[in-house]
Amino acid sequence: MAAAARVFRGCRFLMAAVGGKRPASASASASAAGAKVTKTEAAQAKEKRGIMQPVPVSDALSRFAGGAPEMSRAGAVKLIWNHIKANGLQNPANKREINCDDKLKSLFAGKDKVGMMEIAKLLSPHFIKAN
Repeated sequence: MAAAARVFRGCRFLMAAVGGKRPASASASASAAGAKVTKTEAAQAKEKRGIMQPVPVSDALSRFAGGAPEMSRAGAVKLIWNHIKANGLQNPANKREINCDDKLKSLFAGKDKVGMMEIAKLLSPHFIKAN
């Protein structure tokens, strides 16, 4: 312990780790937090932010999703990619290009082919902004 004190020159934070005790600030923050939050509760709280937040969608996207009145942006992109992969709509010669079927044409403004990077941009008008 004396050697550690010489090395760390009495810094309480570093000495607490050597001595096996938690620093005072760590114990205070743990008690201030109250009850522990489970992983599922933390995951549910995270889902409701940003692109994971469910928002109202247009009628066309709702029909594509099976009647869901609202969905997250990430969920919509995932649903579209599942449809693309299940129906083999990716161009084998150029994997970045998607050949649209009738369902996708209704979402992508009637385009026959779209690039994979265009999907989020073409989906944007289908999410209704709440004011």
